[in-house]
Amino acid sequence: MRPIPAALTAIILVLPLLAGCYDRKDQAPEAAPPPEPAPVLAGVDLGKPVRALGTEPFWSVEITPDGLTYTRVDQPAQHAPNRGATVQGTVATYATSTDLNEALNVVLIATECSDGMSDRAYPLTAKVEIGDDTLTGCAASVAALATRDEAG
Repeated sequence: MRPIPAALTAIILVLPLLAGCYDRKDQAPEAAPPPEPAPVLAGVDLGKPVRALGTEPFWSVEITPDGLTYTRVDQPAQHAPNRGATVQGTVATYATSTDLNEALNVVLIATECSDGMSDRAYPLTAKVEIGDDTLTGCAASVAALATRDEAG
């Protein structure tokens, strides 16, 4: 049997010491940052369902965390993914495309709005562009609209 060289002996003796210095906490993955809170526009939490609606023609866009649904009296409903709102100051914009391959842009503006047919005041003004149509109306949280319907 051949003797072990001194340099190799030193490495063999030092390796267990180095292994003992390993701390699993040093290698633990960093926690994901907490999710950003949904934007709030004119007191309306955009992370919760919002409904934009208008008259002449009667139309609505339901905005939920999962998607947007555009309905109009004389047309089939169209569905689109919710890619989130881009908020700049007092304006939130949703840009997506529907299952019928139509561009759908919904702009919510933090200005009080009246639908012109009732005495309701809405916290948001809405502008919807779908295909070649541009529609204007009002918007509020679905919860606030349901509360008004129950009260009125």
